[in-house]
Amino acid sequence: MESKMTEDISRFSQRLRQSTPDASEMRVLVVDDDHSILHLLQAALEALDNYHVSVAGSAEEALDIIEDADPPFDCLLLDIQMPDTDGIVLLRRIRKYPEYEETPAIMLTAMSERAYIDEAFIAGATDYITKPFDLIDLRGRMNAARRLVNEKLKTEDSEREVTILKQELEKNTQFNFDDPLVIGGADRHLRFMQFNNYIDQLSRGQIFKSYAQAILVQDARTLYKVTDNAHFRHIVNETALGLQSMTAGLDCMFSYRGSGLFLAIIHDEESLRCFPSEERLNWCVQAMIGEPGSTDFLVELLVGKPFSMRALSRAGSEAAISRAIDSVKQREVMLSQGDPVLVGDAGDSGVEGGDQKRRRVYERVLMELYGEESYLNLK
Repeated sequence: MESKMTEDISRFSQRLRQSTPDASEMRVLVVDDDHSILHLLQAALEALDNYHVSVAGSAEEALDIIEDADPPFDCLLLDIQMPDTDGIVLLRRIRKYPEYEETPAIMLTAMSERAYIDEAFIAGATDYITKPFDLIDLRGRMNAARRLVNEKLKTEDSEREVTILKQELEKNTQFNFDDPLVIGGADRHLRFMQFNNYIDQLSRGQIFKSYAQAILVQDARTLYKVTDNAHFRHIVNETALGLQSMTAGLDCMFSYRGSGLFLAIIHDEESLRCFPSEERLNWCVQAMIGEPGSTDFLVELLVGKPFSMRALSRAGSEAAISRAIDSVKQREVMLSQGDPVLVGDAGDSGVEGGDQKRRRVYERVLMELYGEESYLNLK
């Protein structure tokens, strides 16, 4: 295996260098208990591009190197299956260092079981490479990591230029309606790029029992227009936390895709059967968000149909996801054509008013929390 990899490096390195734009050196740490893999990856990365590569043969050695590194490493390549401390546990420990909270981390493994894939991404992995390595694939994923590093550097440069006041207001900076906001406090919600890599890895593993389902904040564009950025971000984050809370114990992953749209990947029939209904999700999320406030706009979630991801390719998985998105958006269009009444705008039409609707929602939530008999005693 080592001789073949060395031959591949020699064959492709010159051509790859010619097609690579000039870039600043990127510091990479590779961790693997197989020293032949360390040697091959170090040689490959330094031949493929402008990388400065350090290596470690164990998790403890890696942590020692990280603590002494100045400046910090720009990218991490971590083998999952190592003795004593595996790569996923190592990644969790590394993420506790403030300077490594956002560092691209690519997991290396010969294992393709979905349980390992899920655990790696939940721990904070950015991408996933399966052994044996393909040089072109390795280069593409490292280039993606480089782009993340460059964006991180731009952000850090900007942060150094802003005042203390702007740092305090960082969470409330302007964003576009279709921006895929980062979700805080929900480990089963993957970021935009993480989710794309996750789907790619699932497709490689030929997963046949997974389903794609979309959840949409109804009339989210109007909600975005009538609220400030801070409140819209709060709604998105609380919706994400509500989804995670209501699906605790189920085998599923989520991602916020922007424009009020969440995607769920549900991994087995039992989890699909137990996935909370639209009504139950609304009870939970509306209770978490609280009173609508000055906009008199009650947040309503729409849940689309689940679509099987039984496909042998990334294209097949993407087709299932597209159908799931189309399903929930079609529901929104149909509801909009039915002359819906906004909260607080019912007038004398005979439709339940805003206060009544909110009261009904909260009563149902309380009844679920305390049980019917206890709730009646509370009243």
